[in-house]
This record gives sequence, C-alpha cells and structure tokens, in this order.
Amino acid sequence: MTSATALGIDFGTTNTVVARGDGAGGADLVDFVGTDATGAVFRSALCFWEEERGWNGVAHDAGPWAVSEYLQSPLDSRFVQSFKTVAASPLFERAQIFGRNFRFEDFGRLFLQKLVAHAGGTLDSRPSRIIVGRPVVYAGARPDPELARLRYDAMFAEFGVELHYVYEPLGAAFSYAARLTEPATVLVADFGGGTTDFSIVRVAEPGALTRCVPLASAGVGIAGDRFDRRIMDRLVLPLLGKGTRYRSFGKELEIPGGYFADFADWSRLALMRNRRTLEELRKLERSALDPEPIGRMIALIEHEQGFPLYDAVGKVKRALSQDEEAELVFSGGGIEIAAPVRRADFESWIAEDLRAIEQALDTALERAGMAPAAIDRVFLTGGSSLIAAIRAMFDRRFGTERIATGGELTSIAHGLALIADEPDLRAWTV
Repeated sequence: MTSATALGIDFGTTNTVVARGDGAGGADLVDFVGTDATGAVFRSALCFWEEERGWNGVAHDAGPWAVSEYLQSPLDSRFVQSFKTVAASPLFERAQIFGRNFRFEDFGRLFLQKLVAHAGGTLDSRPSRIIVGRPVVYAGARPDPELARLRYDAMFAEFGVELHYVYEPLGAAFSYAARLTEPATVLVADFGGGTTDFSIVRVAEPGALTRCVPLASAGVGIAGDRFDRRIMDRLVLPLLGKGTRYRSFGKELEIPGGYFADFADWSRLALMRNRRTLEELRKLERSALDPEPIGRMIALIEHEQGFPLYDAVGKVKRALSQDEEAELVFSGGGIEIAAPVRRADFESWIAEDLRAIEQALDTALERAGMAPAAIDRVFLTGGSSLIAAIRAMFDRRFGTERIATGGELTSIAHGLALIADEPDLRAWTV
C-alpha cells in the first residue's frame, strides 16, 4: 500500500469505514486485522466492563471486538451502539456506565483509539488531512448541527491536524464518478442507519480539471434504525407491556410510553440497565393489571438481551428484502418469540417513513432546480438501499435502467479519500 496523503472516514451509525488517499487519484480501504475482523467494515459499537487497568476503572473495546466481548460476558458488560444518533441532541449530555460518566466525545475518542489499534499498524502514523463524512441532516428530534460539529471536533481532535467535513452522499458520489466514462448528472441516495441523505452532482468527463460539482443536498433523520423500531413496535413491544395498564391511586392508567421508546432505540436501550430504571419497572410490574409482560422487559434488560434481540430484528428486515415472508425468531432471557411477518405488512409499517424520505428526495431536486428526467444516473448506497420498497420508489421515479448500486458499506469512505485531492476543498466541505 502506498503512503497516504489523506484519510477518508465514514463514521456511520452502524458501521465505520476508513480509506487512505494516495494523492494521485486513488484510494485504498483500510482492512482491520485479527480473529474477529470483518475486513474493511468496523462496527460502530463499544463494549465496557470493569477492570482496574481500564480507563477510570472501566475497560473497553470497539468494533467487532466489542461484539465478541459482549457475547462472552453479557451480564458483566455494557454494550453501546448507534451512539452517533445522539451527536446533535441537546437532550443528551452524558451516559453513566459502571458509575462513570461518558459524553458523546468520550465515546467517540475511545472508539477511534480502538479503531486505530485494530488496524494492524496501518493507522498508527496518519496524514494530517482527514476528511470526515457527516449527514446532511442529523438524526433525532430538533437536531443541533452546531452542537454536533463541536462534538465531532472533540472526538477527532487527536486523530488529525487538518479536519474537513463533507456530506456523506457527496463522498459516495465521488466514488461512483470514478466508474463513469462520460459526463452525467448523478443523484446519490445514501441510506444509513440513522439518516437518509441525497446529493445531486454534475460529473464531468474523465481527466477534467474539476471532475465533480455539487449542485444540491437534502436529508431526513429516518433510515435503517427507524425501520428496525417499526418491527420492534409491532412484533416485540406488545409482548413487553406496551398498551397495557396499571393501577395508581385507585385509577387505571396506561403504562408510560417512555420505557418502550427507550427499549426500541439502540442508543438508549443499552443504558436502561441501571438501578433507578429497573426499580421503576419493578414498581410498575407490581401494580400492572397484567404483570407478566413487564416482567419480560425486566428480564431482557437484566440479562443484557438487547443485542441479540436487535440482531434478530435486523435479520427479519434483511430477509424481507429478498422474500415475501419471514419470521422473527428470538430466544433469550427466558423469552421466546416466533412471529411471522409479511413484506406487505412491513411496508405498511414503514409507509410514513417512506413518504418522509421521498419528500427529502423532492427537496434535493427542487434545490437543484431539476425534474427527475434531468437525472442521468441514480446511485443507491447504504444497507437500507436494499429494502424492496425503497428500490421500488426509485424504479418508479427514475426507471430501472438509470439505477446503479454497489459498495453499499464502503463507497462513502472511498469517495471521501478521493475528495481530499480536490484543488478547492471549499466546494465540498461544510
């Protein structure tokens, strides 16, 4: 591998990928090494456990190694993933794990340290120029992009001297442009774990001084994690007490929805295993008209079954991209679930989300001043681009012949590393 002049980093909600730009129009993905390695894809997850030699008394690992550590000892560890979704949230200040407080930037720095450690020395010596992808619109209710920028700056402060932020779909656009042999107007749709982002780019002929010109971008804080929550809401949460009632001061009330909202959100579920929350749930269990479902929720939290449960939900979602019917199968914490689901039902559950995604697409087209007919190529990237209803949306709007896919998990990082060679980075950075 040649010496790198820049790094492109796609810090994603679900996965993180790093690419090294060579300064001559090329880029290579960084492969991670070791028994648990999964090539160039590094899971955006952390696992914590108590250990005297750890940071402030708490040890940690990240990526697929975090998954392995958790699976070896789920009851003695805390597993955190999708923490990117709180980057722009003013409501999130810190999370307490084993009595220690962790801010977003603490999670981020610890995550990057382990990412470097598992890269087999490739990232020990890094170029000063770092191109970091960011969503067009951050996830969460009323996201604060300025707050997210401050947190990203703190997260990457030790990682590189010269930080530049670029919209994630623009990275994918630059990667896709490397395939093209003639000028084209390209729409990139990036379906991540927390956000769906669109960019429209004018691509010039190969060899042009300026190969790509960004025209417009738009996005929405809805993507793969939201689709998972729809499945949780329909197939799992009713088994855990959602919609049931409890007695309080002689009245019958519905059990507060906040517990179910937290359970259905990966960024919050991992933090429910604390004394205060469990005591509140046990109190609800004692006063519930039907205590058994609340008992199931307590058991899942106490036995740290969130990861395998969400893994089962993700498998169902992916299966429905290929098949008309699938089954959610889960066993853990004394809970058994076997729930069939049809693709048609799943698509009805996410219909509102799909409408919001299509509205963001319309916004991108409006900002570029273009009709769908003016788009020559459509590049779909990100794991959720494989969902049948999403692909059907683009087939209907643009026609199958204009749609391209590939590099669903790696195209953004690859393109970000290529953007580092642009003579005027200001055209790309935000």
